[in-house]
Amino acid sequence: MEKTYTVAQVADLLSVSKQTVRNWDTSGRLKSKRHPSNSYRLYNESNILTMDREGVLQGNKSPVREVPIREYNIIELFAGGGGLAVGLEKAGLSCIALNEIDKDSCATLRLNRPNWNVIEEDIKKVDFALYEGKADIVTGGFPCQAFSYAGKKLGFDDVRGTLFYEFARAVREIKPLICIAENVRGLLNHDNGKTIEGMISVLDELGYKMLPPKILKAIFYGVPQKRERILIVGIRKDVDINYEFPIAHKEHYTLKDALKAGRLYSTDVPDSNGMLYAKSKISVLDLVPPGGYWRDLPIEIQKDYMKQSFYLGGGKTGMARRMSWDEPCLTLTCSPAQKQTERCHPDITRPFTVREYARIQTFPDTWEFAGSKTSQYRQIGNAVPVNLAKEIGYTLVKALNDHYRKELVEHEQLSCIG
Repeated sequence: MEKTYTVAQVADLLSVSKQTVRNWDTSGRLKSKRHPSNSYRLYNESNILTMDREGVLQGNKSPVREVPIREYNIIELFAGGGGLAVGLEKAGLSCIALNEIDKDSCATLRLNRPNWNVIEEDIKKVDFALYEGKADIVTGGFPCQAFSYAGKKLGFDDVRGTLFYEFARAVREIKPLICIAENVRGLLNHDNGKTIEGMISVLDELGYKMLPPKILKAIFYGVPQKRERILIVGIRKDVDINYEFPIAHKEHYTLKDALKAGRLYSTDVPDSNGMLYAKSKISVLDLVPPGGYWRDLPIEIQKDYMKQSFYLGGGKTGMARRMSWDEPCLTLTCSPAQKQTERCHPDITRPFTVREYARIQTFPDTWEFAGSKTSQYRQIGNAVPVNLAKEIGYTLVKALNDHYRKELVEHEQLSCIG
């Protein structure tokens, strides 16, 4: 029997809104059938296959899974609470140094990996020349600071004073084979694309062939969350390395997979502390059904809760939002109770707990977080989802394996000639 998808699932797969899917249905661009019990719209896989821009449904390739043929070392900048580092470690890569200025994040890294070399210091004060030639890869999710754009290209000195400059300085001093910068999706369009164009020109000046930036949607890489990150990859120009971005998975996970025993975890989410809503907010969110938001409230309560936002444009779909078990979670924020980006538990009128937050980001249950409850939420909310990082790690291993295999073959051919 052919697989079917709901409106929400089609919207995620095609990276459009649910309303766009409904509009396509009404216009005949997509054909639906009705669920026999609840009359919800369902779409056959064959009907949406031709619109699958990410290739998720086609499944022409399998995700990369290779073991490193030698030790590959990584230096991570702006390491935070460890999401990227843990994922890369799961793929077989070795972190030889992690730089982070936040004391709680550093405590988290040391608590879980006492053997890691955690450099707790302002990145501006770190001498990365000590690591020249010792790392195959430099990674970093630098905080996005805007900088002015001058002319068609930016040089290294033009971005001095920004945290991106410090990332570029580390790359210049370490000279890794591959450099990877990850950031929020919004960087792609910041200043009409000039900001990211400037960053690429700086790394090009430092001797790196830059690949076109790629937006990775976490739901396609084993993460039960609609988070998106942009990846900027550079290959040192004096080496022949072919890097390919991760292949989207055909299997997707929901909030139920994150918090209940099943496909992602063998047990239900462990109990833990968490934030609470004020009584006034609870009385409002109690009226919102799973998967619903402020528009599901009675009109007078909408007006009272939304205040002036009620009369402004835009969907404001994060306000008074309750998650659904059957969909991936919306992108987690650093604070679970913010009015603009509420992520209410499907059954209980409360924010997600710390461990629920960690599950949605695909951290292992054994990964502990140091610091206050507020700090723990911030560390988790800022992290790269572990499973997404793992998929990136596998592609890095594949690229480096291919590179060193090719070098070995060339060396053997030269030896035969000699």
